[in-house]
Amino acid sequence: MEVFVTGAAGYIGGSVAARLVEAGHAVRGLVRSPEKAEAVRRFGVEPVLGTLDDGALLAAEAKRADAVVNAASSDHRGAVEALVGALAGSNKALLHTSGSSIVGDDARGEFSDAVFEEDTPVAPTGGRAARVAIDRFVVGAAERGVRSAVLCNTLIYGTGLGPHEDSIQIPSLVGQAKKSGVVRHVGRGLNVWSTVHVEDAADLYRLVLESPEPGGFMFVENGEASFRDMAAALGRRLGLGEPQPWPIEDAIREWGPDRATYALGSNSRVRGRRARALGWAPRHASVLDWIEREMPVGP
Repeated sequence: MEVFVTGAAGYIGGSVAARLVEAGHAVRGLVRSPEKAEAVRRFGVEPVLGTLDDGALLAAEAKRADAVVNAASSDHRGAVEALVGALAGSNKALLHTSGSSIVGDDARGEFSDAVFEEDTPVAPTGGRAARVAIDRFVVGAAERGVRSAVLCNTLIYGTGLGPHEDSIQIPSLVGQAKKSGVVRHVGRGLNVWSTVHVEDAADLYRLVLESPEPGGFMFVENGEASFRDMAAALGRRLGLGEPQPWPIEDAIREWGPDRATYALGSNSRVRGRRARALGWAPRHASVLDWIEREMPVGP
């Protein structure tokens, strides 16, 4: 089939696009610059120059395609509305990318035993209410004749398959460590996130895309780890010794309030049963092993 992928030069979108090309699908990918267009061409994607603000372009590409994957932003309401409007009544698939910070708490490095199932009610903290509303809008598009699914990714790790090879959370820790010479975690680092390898996530996108049924809302996870354990693994990998606790105020100065609090200082523990019910069989289960054995160190 022909698939339109937004964010085709990004970490998630590029990995999904590359996996779809490998599976024999034709992929057209939204990119923002000629340089990114050239990058996606190299792994078999036909570039479409534009942005998520180009509603008419998104609608035209959605109508042309057999299926759509929105991997450029979890928070751009206008883009999602344009895609759903164009696909309404078509029975085409629309996969929207979300993130499990929607269940994140303001733990500041402390542990929580709360674990969220896919049907657990969510009362989002911080600025995540708008994201939850978008997720619900996409799931509700099934009633408008769209085979819609929301793939809510957890902490993604691994080297991307596409042109952009970095995620957010682990690179944030690495960047701070290389700059300061000390690996740090927010507070005591006891906070835990569910995790998933980017290649396993890309496999799930393909599986859901090829399914004849609406996917609904599904968490994308395979394992979990505390930030203290991840930071300790980074310290060993980078040769910087044991990690050090960091007051939230200092973390906010380094990473900003949203990233420090909800990406690096929160708990986000979830269980993804719907993906496994489709037959998804992830191959990578330990972010700690990846950090110590496979993570590129770089300069």
